[in-house]
Amino acid sequence: MLLYAAKVLISALVIVAITEIAKRNTGMAALLASLPLTSLLAFIWLHIEGATEMRIAELSKNIFWYVLPSLLFFLLLPMILKQGLGFWPSLGLTIVVTVACYAAFAFFLPDTGTP
Repeated sequence: MLLYAAKVLISALVIVAITEIAKRNTGMAALLASLPLTSLLAFIWLHIEGATEMRIAELSKNIFWYVLPSLLFFLLLPMILKQGLGFWPSLGLTIVVTVACYAAFAFFLPDTGTP
C-alpha cells in the first residue's frame, strides 16, 4: 500500500510541477512534458514490482509505436485553437481525431499486443 501511495504522489508531483512551470515558462514546461517521464516512472514501478526485463522491453517498444499517433494531437490542438473554436471544443475535437488515429494504429499494428 505504501508503494502504491508513493507512485501516486510522485506521479502527481510531476504533473503539478509541469503545470506550475508552464505558468512562468512554457518552453521549459514543454521540455519537461516532452520527456518520457511517464514511461520512465512506469518502467521503474514495473521493475520495483518484479516485472521481467522482457516485459519492460515490450512496453517500451509498444510505447514507441503509440507515440507516433500522439504527435498528431500536439500538431492539431494549436491549429484548431488558432481558428478561434475555443478551448473545450478544440480539445474535444483533437481528442476524437487522436483516438481515431490510435485506433488506426492498433488495427494496422496488431503485433503491439493490444486487443
